[in-house]
Amino acid sequence: MKKLALTFVLALIVCAAVATAQQSQMNAGSTNNTVRTTPDINSTIADFTLPDASGKQHSLRSLRGAKGTALIFVSTQCPVSNAYNERMEKLAQDYRAKGINVIGINSNKAETPDVIKAHAQERNLTFPILKDAGNKIADRFGAEFTPEVYLLDANNRIVYHGRIDNARNPQMIESNDLRDAADAVLAGRPVARAQTKAFGCTIKRS
Repeated sequence: MKKLALTFVLALIVCAAVATAQQSQMNAGSTNNTVRTTPDINSTIADFTLPDASGKQHSLRSLRGAKGTALIFVSTQCPVSNAYNERMEKLAQDYRAKGINVIGINSNKAETPDVIKAHAQERNLTFPILKDAGNKIADRFGAEFTPEVYLLDANNRIVYHGRIDNARNPQMIESNDLRDAADAVLAGRPVARAQTKAFGCTIKRS
């Protein structure tokens, strides 16, 4: 009888341990696999404020272009984002005078303002780069990669979301998606291809 009771108690302990392990796995999954929703094309983005690498606060309203704004999620460490540094700077220079401003947003938890500032100076990046501590803006946009682009029109409506172009290697570019979208905005035309698949390094969230 004692042997039977001991076996029953051991079985209960094993069942409890299995249930605890399963619950832990479920909880871990809910943390690591958070579902983030990207605003739809034509959604209007509310104003937000973030600091630059020097700590100065900037609102989207204060930095946006008269005809549009390209928000690009960037990284100092991601090799894909770094491969686009020259192209991002060229975009900023080419479209600034036309009324579309480029704004970088860094949401990676380990990339500090000092690192962002030094990186911008080393890479000759003249467009503003804002620090998204706690990845709140990345979460609002549902951004996943660096680089990843959201092009807004003059009314802060998303008119394009996705990649800058189709290839990390500049010699393999066949589709200048962001430039095509910006040109359409400037011409007052609908963006022919409003959504593409962004690629790069995943944003390292807090």
